[in-house]
Amino acid sequence: MFKKALLALPVAMAVGAAAQAGEWQDPNDVLQNLLQNNPDSAYLHQSEMNIMMMPDNPALWLVEEGEDLFYAQRGPNNVSLEGCDFGKGPGELDGAYVELPRYFEDTGKVMDFEMRLVHCMKELQGFTSDDAAVGQRHGNGSDIMKLTTYIAHQSSGMAWNPPLDHPEEQAMRDAGEKLFFRRGGAMDFNCASCHGDSGKQIRASVLPEMRNGQEWTKAISWPAHRAGHDNVRSQNHRIRGCVWQMRHAGIKHDTPVNTALISFWNDAARGEPAILPDLKR
Repeated sequence: MFKKALLALPVAMAVGAAAQAGEWQDPNDVLQNLLQNNPDSAYLHQSEMNIMMMPDNPALWLVEEGEDLFYAQRGPNNVSLEGCDFGKGPGELDGAYVELPRYFEDTGKVMDFEMRLVHCMKELQGFTSDDAAVGQRHGNGSDIMKLTTYIAHQSSGMAWNPPLDHPEEQAMRDAGEKLFFRRGGAMDFNCASCHGDSGKQIRASVLPEMRNGQEWTKAISWPAHRAGHDNVRSQNHRIRGCVWQMRHAGIKHDTPVNTALISFWNDAARGEPAILPDLKR
């Protein structure tokens, strides 16, 4: 079910209110506001076709499928995910995605979104790592990807605001910063090699600068339909792709490396509205 309460307002006014009040906003409206506020950003304006396609973003199909999965009674325990607490309380999804990663008392650790979702699917629904529902993480046919897109969509237009009150949250964010700037691999690259300065490109693609908040919120707004892949992808999948491009060793699922990088990513976009789901090259 899509929320349309604010669509009658002018784009700039509506998105501005959303960012201040923490209200849901249509992802296309969020994008249009960013474009209007940044007319000279080559990164934000680089793909006219994707901008035109945004109102009919194919990722919205996964939102509907993910909603069905969220409320369906599934797994060996035959229960829904309504008992899953993503940080706002069991079953409370509004604004939860943009306030992750965070520390969870029930696990005693900081968890990113995908890690928390898998935890709930195992603990509440009884799935195991061998089940396709949990083991298949990527692609439009993945239950994880459908659920991620639906749950993330409930935070569209809300400002990134990962908590840093717990010492473990701050430590995870700081570890992510070190990883972001740590050089290594066969090419001696780090994340800042691509995202540390403005105006950089890979082939025809203009790259976002992580210190530019309005470019960075666009960059980290996953899940997103990647036109070049013809699939919806997650933050975790983007990390795997970046690590591969830097020729680093691969990262396993549900490890602190993913959580740390996402914690730093999301903190760098703090206060900027999320585009969920987005549509990217």
